[in-house]
Amino acid sequence: MDAVLAITINIDPDIGGIFGLTLTWHGLFTAAGIIAGVLLAVRLARADGVPSETAQEVALVAVVSAIVGARLFYVFEHWDQFGNDLAGIVLDITEGGITLYGGLIGGVLGGLVYGLIRRLPIAITLDAAAPGMILGQGVGRIGDLINGEHLATASDLPWAFVYAHPDTLGELGASVHPTAGGYELLGDFLILAILLFVGRRFIRVPGWTFCLYMALYSVMRFGLSELRVDEQTLGGAPVPQLVAAVILGLALILMGVLRRWPGPITPEWEDRVLGPPPAASADADAPARP
Repeated sequence: MDAVLAITINIDPDIGGIFGLTLTWHGLFTAAGIIAGVLLAVRLARADGVPSETAQEVALVAVVSAIVGARLFYVFEHWDQFGNDLAGIVLDITEGGITLYGGLIGGVLGGLVYGLIRRLPIAITLDAAAPGMILGQGVGRIGDLINGEHLATASDLPWAFVYAHPDTLGELGASVHPTAGGYELLGDFLILAILLFVGRRFIRVPGWTFCLYMALYSVMRFGLSELRVDEQTLGGAPVPQLVAAVILGLALILMGVLRRWPGPITPEWEDRVLGPPPAASADADAPARP
């Protein structure tokens, strides 16, 4: 489909070589997203009483777990490629083959297990991690914008993308919806703003900011699957849509659980969310802080 007005992207997905390795825009922005997300999460965790060193340890475990989860989820989706080549699950990872949902699930599970072992305030730590996670996703999507990854349906809208570089990972010369590198990129930063300026200011239950992240991203990802043409299906439905529906349901269940059992609460979290405790008063009948 040809668009009268469209955004043409003519950038080589590869930046160049360094020390015998190929440096790509996707890899660069993925690394930048991880760094930015970890820095933000550690800062928010420190503000809520989790020491920086401990938050960094959780982040390290989560990043490694995210890489493993991203690969395993991809293998699950594309088992026909690996059923007779189990060694390729590990050896072929440099050729690509990871999924965002797998990375998110793996990272959360890894960080959660480590947090439980260290007896951390889990709900508060998850709340700090959520803005960092969506920030990392948004920055990482800039690489998808350049690469043309994640094939999308045709579009003649003025903001459609046309990839003109011969090495693009997208469909050369086609006018398509900017799903991953456009809609999702903007959606990620919108969710980040909601988490920072609404969730952390007005939510009064530990863990609910993380649940809000789960719900918002799942709803967005479910909708964007309608514009993607490169997704694996299960029973006729795109796998990411099925995962999004499950995660949305889990978010709602987790909200109920955390409302009743929020887990350990730090004094720093209480001061930020509920305000500092009132000054001592001679009035013995003064109401106690909730």
